[in-house]
Amino acid sequence: MTQTQADGEALTLRRDGAADPISAAWNAIREGLRRDCGARTYDGWLRPITLGGFDADTATLRLQLPSQFMADWVQTHFAERLALAWRSVLPAMRHLAITASEEGARSARAGDIPAPAAIEEPAPTAAQAHGQAGSGVEVAPLEPRYRFENFVVGKANEVAYNAARTLASADKVAFNPLFLHGGTGRGKTHLLHAIGHEFRCRHPAAKVIYMSAEKFMVEFVAALRANETIRFKQLLRAADLLMIDDVQFIAGKESTQEEFFHTMNEIISAGRRLVISSDRAPQDLDGIEPRILSRLSWGLVADINAADLELRLNIIIKKLESLPDVAVPHEVVMFLAKRISSNVRELEGALNRIAAYAMMSGRPIDVEFTSEVLANILRANQRRISIDEIQSRVSDHYRIRKAEMTSARRAREVARPRQVAMYLSKQLTPRSLPEIGRRFGGRDHTTVIHAVRQIEKLRQSDAELDADIRLLTRQLEN
Repeated sequence: MTQTQADGEALTLRRDGAADPISAAWNAIREGLRRDCGARTYDGWLRPITLGGFDADTATLRLQLPSQFMADWVQTHFAERLALAWRSVLPAMRHLAITASEEGARSARAGDIPAPAAIEEPAPTAAQAHGQAGSGVEVAPLEPRYRFENFVVGKANEVAYNAARTLASADKVAFNPLFLHGGTGRGKTHLLHAIGHEFRCRHPAAKVIYMSAEKFMVEFVAALRANETIRFKQLLRAADLLMIDDVQFIAGKESTQEEFFHTMNEIISAGRRLVISSDRAPQDLDGIEPRILSRLSWGLVADINAADLELRLNIIIKKLESLPDVAVPHEVVMFLAKRISSNVRELEGALNRIAAYAMMSGRPIDVEFTSEVLANILRANQRRISIDEIQSRVSDHYRIRKAEMTSARRAREVARPRQVAMYLSKQLTPRSLPEIGRRFGGRDHTTVIHAVRQIEKLRQSDAELDADIRLLTRQLEN
């Protein structure tokens, strides 16, 4: 019996009533998802997931959802995170299948809930297949939907868009690497995948690699444990186009940063192309080695700002082109564009949600129906203030660098403003404690709780601090 088969048998559903390891692992993973994603996202999309079983022969774990629509949504937004979580507790798993349950699939075929048209990922070229074969490193495929043709351009993102197209299509570029930064849900990942598609179209034999920084770290650590670091290095450094998403996640990881730096150098020195994304500018990345920051700033740094009303309207109109059977009146389009301004991803998610609910309930889409379906989202957007904005405002007020908000320094002149910013983040945003902690340099949620309690206590005795917080609150809310 192989080790994979043994692992598979150990993790099949038990019929004798004994504790089931795979169910126990799933419970732990679900707790982590609820903590990291927030109750709203978890209850709406992740709680309905059920275990479909583990196939030891194909090393495939199957997760099921009640409908094809939900399965597609989870596949798009959480497949990689779920795969990483499962691989850490179930090493035998190599593939994760997210599908609709049999009942949900029957409903979709019967037309109760129309399933989105299947999109096939182009088969890898011979060069790509050769580069990945036997490497032991899994590289994420490019998302077929994310292309330049369906990226909506506006003032907020036109510099990043033009830079991305240039890097993907020009024979020679004057900058390398390209560093894209912006808040959550503004289109960074879309542009990375679009670059990959365009470059592969123009250079069919080219080796294109996309992976998140978190995946880079996990795969590198796995290669270290398996004594396969040479294969890991060969795979990444042979890429003609290497794209690393969300580089902020390697902050504080010294060995990963060492490998990342040498990979960057190898790619750039060889004249190959490198694209990096992050949720903040290089100078605001705390916990990243200075030599890496210097390299990132050496190329072109392009930011993606929050979408204005005009861009949000155009995004909704573009999205509706892919939903021809969904009738959304103009007043609802305007309502969504005005009321959901936090990020593009949430805007598109809201549109998907009202379309799905309308299909399932048979009700027409109007402002009243939209307000009812999106009550929680709209309530959160009524007073949408970002943690980034709070950090900037508090840093300016206390005359410290914004990077100190995520630094490890504990000097009073830095620690107190940081506590104030954590307190305001808890009071003025819907973000969870763990998420707030992550935005302040990867701190634990207990640190945030301590900061909130400390500021609440000090406000009662320190009139100057209380006045500062009142002033900052007014500035942020206005």
